[in-house]
Amino acid sequence: MSYSDHFSIANLPYGIASTTTGAHRESAVVTRLEDKVVFLADLTLDVSDQAAAAFSQPTLNSLAALSKSELQQIREKLRSALSDSSVVEKHGFKLEDVVLHLPIAVAGFTDFSCSKEHVLNAGEAVFGKRNLPPGFLHYPVGYAGTSSTVVVSGTPVQRPNGVYRAGETIEYGASRAMDYELEFAAIIGKPTKMGDSVKLEDADDHIFGLVLLNDWSARDIQGLEMVPLGPMNGKSFATSISPWVVTLDALEPFATKAPAKEYPVSVFLHEKKENPSYDIKLEAEIIRDGKSTKICTANVSWMYWTFRDLVVQKTINGCNLNTGDILATGTVSGVGDDEHGCLLELTKGGRVEITLADGAKSTYLQDGDGIRMTANCGGGVGFGDCTGFLTPARPL
Repeated sequence: MSYSDHFSIANLPYGIASTTTGAHRESAVVTRLEDKVVFLADLTLDVSDQAAAAFSQPTLNSLAALSKSELQQIREKLRSALSDSSVVEKHGFKLEDVVLHLPIAVAGFTDFSCSKEHVLNAGEAVFGKRNLPPGFLHYPVGYAGTSSTVVVSGTPVQRPNGVYRAGETIEYGASRAMDYELEFAAIIGKPTKMGDSVKLEDADDHIFGLVLLNDWSARDIQGLEMVPLGPMNGKSFATSISPWVVTLDALEPFATKAPAKEYPVSVFLHEKKENPSYDIKLEAEIIRDGKSTKICTANVSWMYWTFRDLVVQKTINGCNLNTGDILATGTVSGVGDDEHGCLLELTKGGRVEITLADGAKSTYLQDGDGIRMTANCGGGVGFGDCTGFLTPARPL
């Protein structure tokens, strides 16, 4: 599927692409209109020298680091130029004729826990109790992830080897409990200095845009290592993101309220913006033997903590933001059985089988399985998909 309806003139996301033949064999900045990909350097746009130079870079980092006002001007000029069908016809490449690359040079990766429902569902699956961690209602909790293994949608994901509990013994081998996590993420544009903290009312100025994110998880490896320091090998082997970065300006028509806070929060998280979240519909599917089974529907607006909250919490202690940082939401889930954003929740920790489209029963992912996640706001604004297929583990 091309998801052309996600990419109208109302969207115009940013990505990085190259062609296998012709003038664009080197990766550079592109946008997408329906099923056409346009290299920004090919267009005659009245922009600053800094912006023009950013258009030819192999990552979006230089573009993302521009001021919010300049980025808004560039977007409006893009909309004006690409509203002319002859410009699209002249400069547009067919989607199938380009290769999409990882859109950013990832500076850092922080994975938060924003979905109250996920935390409760996962707690029930693992411990049999629907409890929240002590800090959850006070601020978005998170951990420092691994930036070096972030890959673009379509990149195969190798089943990891690691150490896990097998009954009463500890074993080393290929993970036997491979999972996905339906997540979203903010890509940081404007950086900050070490020692500074971002105020909530300024948080949007630092967000270049949003992407879909699959935080692949080896639940057995993760389960043994979680206490006391949190996940490492169970998470660090791969994280997939979608190739198109959708700007907050494109998402503004879909801004919506966030869930009411259940407990008084610190003053630095007092939200005054009426609609600080976004109505973005999410779906996840397992693909096995060419057949797809939808296993989850969710919505970004369900998250207890917003992208703005993540920016503030990340910097409250003076930690600096770098252009290209990824701030991920953690799994996005709801209450219903069809709203569980990972197999850990859906299968109750591997104890309950699910039925796939061909009638087969399954718990965790098998080699050859694919996960396809999609996100769409409607009105011609969406994210396309984030897809990855699981390959066998490296021989021991």
